[in-house]
This record gives sequence, structure tokens and C-alpha cells, in this order.
Amino acid sequence: MEGVNTTKTALVTGANKGIGFAVARGLGAIGFTVAVGARDETRRNQAVDQLKAEGIDAFGVALDVTSDESVATAAATIEQTAGRLDVLVNNAGIAGRTDGGAQDPTTLDLDVLRTVLDTNVFGVVRVTNAMLPLLRRAESPRIVNLSSNMGSLTLQTGPVLAAYAPSKSMLNSITVQYARSLADTNVIVNAACPGYVATDFTGFNAPRTAEQGAAIVVRLATLPDDGPRGGFFDDEGTVPW
Repeated sequence: MEGVNTTKTALVTGANKGIGFAVARGLGAIGFTVAVGARDETRRNQAVDQLKAEGIDAFGVALDVTSDESVATAAATIEQTAGRLDVLVNNAGIAGRTDGGAQDPTTLDLDVLRTVLDTNVFGVVRVTNAMLPLLRRAESPRIVNLSSNMGSLTLQTGPVLAAYAPSKSMLNSITVQYARSLADTNVIVNAACPGYVATDFTGFNAPRTAEQGAAIVVRLATLPDDGPRGGFFDDEGTVPW
């Protein structure tokens, strides 16, 4: 239909660096218009400029996932710019402080736990629910939540981080609740584990590149209409929970 925007739009939260930027680049490379969600204006603008320099259609969206007002404004920006949203990648996340035993369960700093949950879990709910009306306008809407195998109760992997790891367990659980609630709709929701990726999040001391970590996210963001729902996946397939 003439005059109808057929270009798909994806919002990636925390997209100014690391895996988020790699996901934005990966989706842009296959033809998505990418909304770069980030708190820091300078970094956000730099990310948008870099994507545009690579021939990707991108625009910046001021987004603090811990703020209701910021998230509502971001949804309004995307509605004005694109009219709908085809893909939401909830990538923004924090590890939380670890000094002084802050994430040892026996000395867990509850303020650290609250801070981590506010971004990693509440932030995902806040953004998802604000964007759902725009996602429902799309033909094949997809939501991908960035999780971690550290959140797996089965694997019990990684260092002891009693705020970060449980935040990802809870994110996986909420992902399932969304998938169940949206089971009769065209909105497909899954969680992705990018693996141990070299970013500033890990002090760049990790074996995988951001691009390798982003690959599973791009795959879940472009699933066919009969694709899996409510799952937890990495490059190898299903991650045990």
C-alpha cells in the first residue's frame, strides 16, 4: 500500500555500547530501522552516528529504564517516528556493586539488590508494557529479553553474585509469564543468553565478541511466526533453567 511504512523498526535498550550496540548493528544490517535507546546523550549520539556511517537507518531515543516518565516519553518518540514497533530488545542491564561483600548472600546489600532489580527486572516490565501498544500494531512483533546462564538454577554457573544472578532468574520467569499471557497473540517473547562476552561489563576479559553474543538475539528477534515462545536460548539451543 502506498504511503504505508513497510520498514521494520526495532528498539534496543542500552544500545550505545557492548552487546546492545552489536544487536542494533545486526538488526540494522538486515534492514531494520534501529531506535538506539540509551540514557547518556553523548554516547547515544555517537552510537547513532556510527550506525549511520555504516549505512544503517538509526535514530536515538532518550531512555532510562528505571523512570516511568522517561519510558513513556520514549514510547511517544517511537510512535511519532515510526508509528509502530516490530522488535523490542530489552538489553539494558547492570551487574551491581560487589565491593565489601555486597553480593555475597551472607552479607547481601539490599540496596544493591533493589538497584539491580530496578534495572534488570522492573525496567524490562516498565519498557515492555509501555511498548506493547506499538508492538501490537506490527505484523510479527518480537520481544527478546537479555538474560544470562548465571540465572539458571540448573547450571549454577559463574561467580557468586546474589543480586545479579537472581535478577536474571526472575527475568526468565517473567519472560515465561509474558509468553503465557500473549500466547493467543502474534507477540512472541523469548529470553536470550549471549554467553560470556568481552565488553566493559566483563572488563573485556571474556572469550566471545559482542557480535557473537548478539547473534542469538538477532535470531530470536526475527523468528518465524511459528517460532518458540517463552524459551531461553543461546547459540547451542535451549539453555537449561
